[in-house]
Amino acid sequence: MTIPEIVAVPLNAFGVALEPLEERHRAGLAIAGSDPLIWRFLPYDVSNGGMDPWFDATLALQQKHGEAIWAVRRTDDNTIVGTTRYLNIAAHDLRVEIGGTWYARNVWAGVVNPACKFMLMSYGFETLRLNRIELKTDARNERSQSAIARLGAVREGVFRRHMVLPDGHIRDTVYYSVIREEWPAVRDGLIARLSGLEQLA
Repeated sequence: MTIPEIVAVPLNAFGVALEPLEERHRAGLAIAGSDPLIWRFLPYDVSNGGMDPWFDATLALQQKHGEAIWAVRRTDDNTIVGTTRYLNIAAHDLRVEIGGTWYARNVWAGVVNPACKFMLMSYGFETLRLNRIELKTDARNERSQSAIARLGAVREGVFRRHMVLPDGHIRDTVYYSVIREEWPAVRDGLIARLSGLEQLA
């Protein structure tokens, strides 16, 4: 079995570009992440030190190849609108999690999230030859759960009292996954959905 090198590479589809995170993305991400509502369910605290500590820690993970992290750019106006990553990377087991994802509120419920998931799953299953891609979210975050379900991911269950968030809340976490055998159907569903969104744009 060949163990893949799981790193961020440039990806582009459906008017969205995924760019491996670099220092040049700092200012754009600070603007995109300025709404406190974005961070409500995320395990990051940007309320006191602002975005710089988050960005410094995230960039360090990228540079050490601890995670594969991308900035998300909308190509029609060249605007940075968020970030996403592969984390909990288990290269030997051909498994990653897509997470650490957040977007500016003005792109919620549009083409950006399904386009990113399409690119990350395509890269994962078709280039890296992964067996499994995981996704998880706060059990309170119904909007995120609905978005993950629309991707075609399978809900696997709840990790109870799984994480302590910066505000002290003890989070229950809902897990989902897509496995290699399910990818063709998930891919076709995403392409059909994204093609419809493009026509509406």
